[in-house]
Amino acid sequence: MSRLQVVGIDLSKVTSAKELHCLLRDALGFPDWYGCNWDAFWDAITGLVQMPRQLKLSGWDTFSRQLPRDAELMQKCLATLQAEYPQMAAEVLFE
Repeated sequence: MSRLQVVGIDLSKVTSAKELHCLLRDALGFPDWYGCNWDAFWDAITGLVQMPRQLKLSGWDTFSRQLPRDAELMQKCLATLQAEYPQMAAEVLFE
């Protein structure tokens, strides 16, 4: 299966970590049994799904003010993926 070119996720209306993880699960094609936490997110992006070539995260400023800890953890996971597995990583645009 070929990688999707672009996946866009609007984070501007996310108000909880649970809502965020459900949105990520649906947008990135994680399995139904996805654990909805940052360890599960890491496992999913490093082995369960192919990341798109480009990931557009819109509403980032609003989201990062609403859920700063989750924003920090998401950025860390995506940056670590880029550093450790660049061939698997998406180009991430924080819009």
